[in-house]
Formats: sequence, C-alpha cells, structure tokens
Amino acid sequence: MITPTSTRMHAEAQQTADVVAGQFAANAGIIDALVARLKQDPPRFIVTCARGSSDHAATYGKYLFETTLGLITASASPSVGSVYAVQPHMEGALFVAISQSGKSPDLVRNAEIAKAAGALVVALVNVEDSPLAKIADTVIPLRAGPETSVAATKSYLCSLAALLQLAARWSGDAALLKATDELPAALRAAWAQDWSPLVDGLKDAHNLFVVGRGLGLGAAQEAALKFKETCGLHAEAFSSAEVKHGPMAIVGPGFPVLAFAQDDDTGAGTVAVVEEFHKRGAPVWLARPGAHRDDALPMPASPHPACTPLLAVQSFYKAVNALAVARGHNPDVPPHLNKVTETV
Repeated sequence: MITPTSTRMHAEAQQTADVVAGQFAANAGIIDALVARLKQDPPRFIVTCARGSSDHAATYGKYLFETTLGLITASASPSVGSVYAVQPHMEGALFVAISQSGKSPDLVRNAEIAKAAGALVVALVNVEDSPLAKIADTVIPLRAGPETSVAATKSYLCSLAALLQLAARWSGDAALLKATDELPAALRAAWAQDWSPLVDGLKDAHNLFVVGRGLGLGAAQEAALKFKETCGLHAEAFSSAEVKHGPMAIVGPGFPVLAFAQDDDTGAGTVAVVEEFHKRGAPVWLARPGAHRDDALPMPASPHPACTPLLAVQSFYKAVNALAVARGHNPDVPPHLNKVTETV
C-alpha cells in the first residue's frame, strides 16, 4: 500500500537541503572560475534553453539574472534550431542549457548551434558525462544524486540553487551571498511545514489555477506541472498580472487557486489578485513568508526574496506527493511518462 512517506518522490524531495549544501560547497570553484571569465568578457545578453521542469528553472533564472545583473535574458525555442534548422545570431551571448539527463537531442543540437555562433555555453546537468555536458564550455553539476521518481524534485531545486549561486557570486551582492549560506537550513524548515489544508481542499478538485509573479512565476509553472503529472489534476500557471487579461473570467465558486506571492515588490499585486478571487467565492490558498490570514499556507522566513521560490516549492513537493496518494495515484510512475524525455 502506498503512503505519502513511502514514495520515492517523498524520499528524494526530502534530500534537497543536504544535496544543495553539498552542491554549493563542491561547485564554488567552478562558479568562481566562470564568474572570472564572465567579468573579463561580459556577455551582451543571456539565452536559456530547457524543457519541462528545467524550463521552469529557466524562468526563475530569467528573473534572477535580470533583477540582479540587469542582463536581458530570453528563452530559446529548441525547435528553432533542431527542427527549423535556423542558426540564431548569438555572438557574445551566454547560453545556459538546463537538463537533468543532458540527453535530449533538441537541447544538445541547440547547444551546438549556440557554440558555433560564438556563445559561451554553460550546462547545468545532473549527469556530468552526458552529451550536453561534453559540448559545454563550462559544466555546473547539479549534484542531486540519483533521482528515480519520474517527478523531478531535488534535481529541479538543485537547478534553481545553481542559478542562485551563480547570480550571487557574479553580482557580488552581499545579501544574496549571505542568503546562499542560509538556504539549506531554510529548505529544511520549509520541508517541515504542514500544507495539509491544500491537500484536503484539492482531493476532489478537477481544475485549478496556480499564480505567481516575477521570481515566483517559475514556482507556479512547476506546481501546475506537478499537479498534472502526479495527481491527474488539470492545473494551469499564470502570472498574477497576466491572469487578469482574460483567464480570471472563469474563476468563481468551486474553482480553486493556489497563489505563490513573493516577499518583494511583486507580492502586493499577487495578494490583491487573491483578494479578488476571494470576493468571487473561489477557494484560495496563499503561500507567502510572513502571511497571517486564514487562507495562508505556512512558510518559514526566507533569507532573501530570491530564495523564496525554492522554499515554496520544497513545501509544495511534500504536499503534492501527499495529494497524489490521497487521489489514488502513484506519484513515482505517472501514466504515459518516462523519467528521461528525449525530444527532437
């Protein structure tokens, strides 16, 4: 019989704080060497390339790089290079490819194109001898260790952590550097939080929205994916600003919403959207550090707003694993899915 604590997803997600601490220590030299290169020859812009959970990490990376470094960061569409065979102009760019397996043919092909076009290619991968890693100028290992549950957990958060360490050391921001030291302890505190109200509230749900904004948008995207793949629950992610441009028309009584609100300048706007949904009678749960209200899911204090999405997702993983079991699903082996997805 499957229980919430017997799944591989639960066991692997629970390891996150330890593997992130190990990653920070092991990658410090790699990151510093890369930062020295980037400072000597600064990139004109940044391009990310990823799919699935890794692309949600890239969303986080976009806001992280743009807010800490002021560098425009854009997401590459893998099919442009792999299917349409177009070679974009990327001279002087930093090309960041994110992949747990490093095997997907479209990501490998786009990394090859970027390198040939004059970009500096950095690969964030969990498999250090993968095809993607062999192409890269610099490999930042995720060091998540084996992950056998189809639903990525610790490898996703290790991707965010690697981006965070790079941004902190590249920017030299003292507060962000201090926050990386405090992140593992905060992740442990996040895992200890009780999000059972969310589990109870969504046990019989059929649809929901997940909203976030800025640094928290990638967390909303990741949560929506996990609802679908582990719980068989249709969920869509939106920016808390973008949801007002049409999608919110269907929110009302019986239509649940999970909101990830940042403890930064975007937070008030997200909370305002939550209040609007409340007025319509929608069941809403709000995840935000320091929130004290009936609909709030508990979160620990965050070392820095850039760490907040990692804490929210860590608490969420524990909850969505329990929700999957409550709905009669095995989160480790979702139907029709494989651990490694190779797209062209």
